Amino acid sequence: MPELHSEAARIFGDRVRSSRLQLGVSQEHVAELAEMHVTNVGKIERGQTNPSLSTIVALAGALSADPGSWVTGIRPEMVPGRSHTLTAAEFIRERSRRA
Repeated sequence: MPELHSEAARIFGDRVRSSRLQLGVSQEHVAELAEMHVTNVGKIERGQTNPSLSTIVALAGALSADPGSWVTGIRPEMVPGRSHTLTAAEFIRERSRRA
């Protein structure tokens, strides 16, 4: 079985699946309504891919969901491979301190 893309992708996928199940529709129906392939819906729900913004919006439209609710609480450290750990505020504060 393919691995998770990230903890963020797993959480996001769980939320998409929950929205779909609350409506009682299949992945096939969601895929048709979102104009995407059903295998992509499955991969997203299993957290095996990192969907683009246009895909997220298409899924949200198909499920009459607020896409923001799917990403609430997901933090940068849940996405692997980030080389920067500072926020913009921390960067500005450090730059000012050094000047």
